[in-house]
Amino acid sequence: MKDKLIIALDVDNLDAARAIIDRLFPLVKIFKIGSQLFTSAGPAAVELAVKKGARVFLDLKFHDIPNTVANAVIASTRLSVFMLNLHVQGGFDMMRQAVSAARDEAKKMNKERPLVLGVTVLTSMGERDLKDLEIRKGVKSQVTYLAKLAKEAGLDGVVASADEAQPIRWTCGDDFIIVTPGIRPAWAQKDDQKRTATPKEAISLGADYIVVGRPVIAAPDPKAAAEEIIKEMTVS
Repeated sequence: MKDKLIIALDVDNLDAARAIIDRLFPLVKIFKIGSQLFTSAGPAAVELAVKKGARVFLDLKFHDIPNTVANAVIASTRLSVFMLNLHVQGGFDMMRQAVSAARDEAKKMNKERPLVLGVTVLTSMGERDLKDLEIRKGVKSQVTYLAKLAKEAGLDGVVASADEAQPIRWTCGDDFIIVTPGIRPAWAQKDDQKRTATPKEAISLGADYIVVGRPVIAAPDPKAAAEEIIKEMTVS
């Protein structure tokens, strides 16, 4: 179960990231690098984790014209990331070209290509947010629709909350990867996430991986917090 846990390196410098990785690896084998750390430290953040032996989920949520995203995916593939993501609402051609770019670049480098995931609806958003954007579908319907589109475009899976994991699984099949953020253990404080779940709930609903940030990295003892989450994931 510990291989299903992804810890978000939501910090703004390499020293802080290194301290977290050193504390948690190899208990935790996958770390998420998002906009904050990547903007501050750049590719060095990815290299730091990869050299340690960890896998990296590059969470930059690419969303641009197809050629620009394809080139960003090529650059990401060269960094040897394990998985990366892009916004499904960037469109079918953008997704299709991203997968093709990852495959072609990995083949040139004689390495395994990164998993390409689609971001559906951010877990900080709810029904009201979709209405504000004049999206007429409810959250579950919209997420499931976007997941189906992502699969048709060749993506390996999606990022979605635990609330939508079951309908995505029913619609897209068992081999479609679901990465679930918004994970909050029962002992964690409330924050800006709206569609949340406990680690146990997320796994039982069908998540392949769960992403945890603040409840671990802000804990007095991050390793103990990660161990508690892994334990919770494995309780039947």
